[in-house]
Amino acid sequence: MSVTDKSGVLEFAAALHAIGAEIISTGGTARLIREGGVPVKDVAEVTGFPEMLDGRVKTLDPHVAGGILAIRGNPAHMRAIAEHGILPIDMVVVNLYRFEDAARKAGVARAELIENIDIGGPSMIRAAAKNYHDVAVVVSPDDYEAIAAELRANGGELKPATHWRLAKKAFRTTADYDAAISARLEQEDAAGELPEDLALRAPKVMDLRYGENPHQPAALYGRAGQGIAGAQQLQGKELSYNNLVDLDAAWQLALEFADPAVAIIKHTNPCGCAEQATLVEAWRKALECDPVSAYGGVVGINRIVDVETAREIAKLFVEAVAAPDYEPEALAVLAAKKNLRLMKIAPGLDRFVVKSITGGFLVQRADRVTMDRAAAVVKTKRAPTEEEWRALAFGWVVAKHVKSNAIVYTRAGQTAGVGAGQMSRVDSVKIGAMKAVLPLAGTVVASDAFFPFADGLEEAVKNGATAFIQPGGSVRDQEVIDAADRLGAAMVFTGVRHFRH
Repeated sequence: MSVTDKSGVLEFAAALHAIGAEIISTGGTARLIREGGVPVKDVAEVTGFPEMLDGRVKTLDPHVAGGILAIRGNPAHMRAIAEHGILPIDMVVVNLYRFEDAARKAGVARAELIENIDIGGPSMIRAAAKNYHDVAVVVSPDDYEAIAAELRANGGELKPATHWRLAKKAFRTTADYDAAISARLEQEDAAGELPEDLALRAPKVMDLRYGENPHQPAALYGRAGQGIAGAQQLQGKELSYNNLVDLDAAWQLALEFADPAVAIIKHTNPCGCAEQATLVEAWRKALECDPVSAYGGVVGINRIVDVETAREIAKLFVEAVAAPDYEPEALAVLAAKKNLRLMKIAPGLDRFVVKSITGGFLVQRADRVTMDRAAAVVKTKRAPTEEEWRALAFGWVVAKHVKSNAIVYTRAGQTAGVGAGQMSRVDSVKIGAMKAVLPLAGTVVASDAFFPFADGLEEAVKNGATAFIQPGGSVRDQEVIDAADRLGAAMVFTGVRHFRH
């Protein structure tokens, strides 16, 4: 027994001792077991060597490895260990140094990372898992109680199926551990580059009822405490595949803003988004954009949800809410909506975006670019007013989160119409206006990519838009600029495209 996570290990050691097991242990684990009144033998008594090199060497010894790896049904193996005074070891209870905890520290030194790489632990785990017919390997405190119960019920023996299940879990554990080390050490020299090797190992968080459609099996994989996959569900029905996709879209958009913000998502596209002085006002402004589509939507919020905002949310049927936390009074209000899924999420976003294609994966850096007003270039005779600049900056952020071709009509801090996912940009302009509930007179338009023709701009001006923000880059840029000048509109080029497929 040699564990970093010592939760439950004393009780498990006592259960093993009660059925007649002799326990060998190391360092702090041995001390905890001994102080708890359970007899334990230090590993140095078995190996004949003290722990060495600041604990780097303690179990790397034939007396340990031989005792684990000897195949009990192989007479030659058993003669060999007997000749060398090696006793069989029937169970290995090991969990590993917390490398990932060290890796998460801001500014952690490389030397500290290296010292948190476990060597003896993975060696014992892999050896026991390889010899799973004869040796049980236990890598998680979650398994202690069930294993102790099975041992008591079966005269100190575990079923072959249990040995096999534990071995598979052990190999998953060491694979995850090595993948985490490799990925983190790559970052030491990567300087923001994409990794040479893509490690996509993650434990299953839960099975889902189905995927996008009922005939598609699905599951969620991820890490505890990280993003939507590691969020804490505080109430509500079981999450669906589509809920999770929409929650991620809502959360990513809400986190773009410094002031209180609300994003309402339907089928991964924003149907309303607002950034205001108060959270409740952000909710009201977001909902005003398209209250029909917001019905049954998913909400992302970048602040702790207060009771006033909760009361407003409770007036509408929504599927799920993602937020950093909720005031107790807000939870009490939302508890009346028993099916509403409330997700508490630790702020943070992934560095990379990964998508699967047949035969492989596409990886890119996440789009974290925001508008730099100093770098934006006014291309028209008329420059935007200060109010238009604020609306353009807001719209440019929202457009990043709308499926291409994306057109977003906005005022400062509020969407007014969203045209998403069309094959032609002028159609997105028309749909954004068609979906608008709020008046579009005096709005501005954000376009995720350039206008290939002047028709999209002309249609938006006809709908009431007065200013435009786009990356530029079309061979017909001048035609579009000339149209804006002719119609008295202001236009800004950013030089940055925000395609979202």
